[in-house]
Amino acid sequence: MKNIKLYLYILFASLLMVGCSGIKTITIQTQEPAQIKLPETVQKLLVVDNSAPQPKDIGHLKRRLGRSQAEKATVNTDSLSVFYTEALTQFLNEEGFFDVVMLHNQSLRNDNEYWREVAILPDKMLELKEETGADAIISLDKLLISSEWEDLFMQEGYPYSKLTGKISSTLRLYMPSQKGLIPKVQYIDSLYWEGFDLSKDGRAYAEFVVPHAEEALKELAVYAADKMTYVLIPHWITQERWYYTSNASTMREAAALAEQAKWEEAIIKWESFYNNSKKKIDQAKASSNIALGYEMLDDMEKAYEWVLIAEKLFEEATSSRSLERRRVLIYKQELERRLASFKSLDMQQ
Repeated sequence: MKNIKLYLYILFASLLMVGCSGIKTITIQTQEPAQIKLPETVQKLLVVDNSAPQPKDIGHLKRRLGRSQAEKATVNTDSLSVFYTEALTQFLNEEGFFDVVMLHNQSLRNDNEYWREVAILPDKMLELKEETGADAIISLDKLLISSEWEDLFMQEGYPYSKLTGKISSTLRLYMPSQKGLIPKVQYIDSLYWEGFDLSKDGRAYAEFVVPHAEEALKELAVYAADKMTYVLIPHWITQERWYYTSNASTMREAAALAEQAKWEEAIIKWESFYNNSKKKIDQAKASSNIALGYEMLDDMEKAYEWVLIAEKLFEEATSSRSLERRRVLIYKQELERRLASFKSLDMQQ
């Protein structure tokens, strides 16, 4: 019996040690550069609607319960470009990157060829600049919308439905002094909604209600405008990172410091572990951690130096198909991307 108890204690202790080692993940915010870099002299932007409205009877389908095929539907979408440009103007102003972002109060197009892009002529561009004092013009040159409604089942007399909306937009950036190609950005995305269709009964209540197609597509236009702000201004994104842990006292101390975001102190501990380790796999994990520490301190060059050390050590200590090799390769590629972005961000400050 004593031997069995002793065995269980040893087994429990070994499992505990395994549980204390491994990888810990953290969530971080990284700043990314604008996709289109504007000259520093551009501080006043003008947003204009240069798209033609899409007819309300084009691009929309509705399949009711019990019907094998969808039928054409009518959705009023002529105001979506207004919602898009108003939202884009508001979001850009809220970021505070430019001195002011203005919105032109009327569409530049009066034709019905909604599928066609029509460039702003130089004379019109100069006229807008003189009227508003804008340094550059952001033009919504095309906006295409589609929707598909499908009834899924009936419950308590109300259909439970799914609505999918799709958007395709084209933005161009015009500057009076511009020569050559005009930067063009196309954005395609979709959203979907599920819920009960209560459109014919204002008294009913449900936790999940599918919106009217017109309201849903307005939401989609605002959503797309929010995404397009990233084209013109530096922005923050959420990413995941990881660091290795082990039962060694130095690594435990470093992990405790990392949890408190004391990265300089954590680096000292990881470097100590790296210098005193005799196993390459341990050195590889420590150097990967050091790379993370320097990334958190925004020292991308040192982070990249250490991830290259980690990659080399993992290649020497693990098999070609090991998870460690794949993980450090992904991290190296991300640091390469961030290093290039860092240089671009410095130019955009």
